[in-house]
Amino acid sequence: MIEVVSERVSIDRHEGRTSVVIGARLSKTKEALLVAWFLCWLLVGAYMVYARTELPVQDPLRNYMLMFLAFWAYFALKVGRGVLWRLKGFEQWRLKDGVLTIKDSIFGFGKANTFFVENIQKLGALKVDPTSFKFQFNESIWNIGGERLGFEYQGRKVIFGKSLDETEAKRVLQVLQDALKTARRVAGQ
Repeated sequence: MIEVVSERVSIDRHEGRTSVVIGARLSKTKEALLVAWFLCWLLVGAYMVYARTELPVQDPLRNYMLMFLAFWAYFALKVGRGVLWRLKGFEQWRLKDGVLTIKDSIFGFGKANTFFVENIQKLGALKVDPTSFKFQFNESIWNIGGERLGFEYQGRKVIFGKSLDETEAKRVLQVLQDALKTARRVAGQ
């Protein structure tokens, strides 16, 4: 049975398996602005490479431009990955056979992390402060982040649930908690 929580979030429940898929899509306006901003960033970098090649080899400005290009390249990769995430990315969770699998996927590729349900503890919503800089930065559209849920697994914290709003987070948390209880009960038999 598939339950559509929102335009971006769906839950698929069958006997012995629960899956949640969270799309990373933005509104068309935000998507267009993000892509335009990224293309402008690429043009600035291309111009800086061109300007650096036009300078004489002994000019000290070449070293400063090289440092700028290193900064530029770092953010081009970070924002480029964020653009791909927003255009073609999704987060998928699957609870099956006593294993919770969480995967961040871009074009269907991504690393799946697996967690045994008997080792998952303190599953719940993360406490966030909407007035903090960290929250605002993590919520930005060029960033892959905005996790809302988490748990402890063998002494480390695992966070997931990218860009969920409060109502989506409550609903998928309830479904995941119910599925974990069922999986633990089946594993205990």
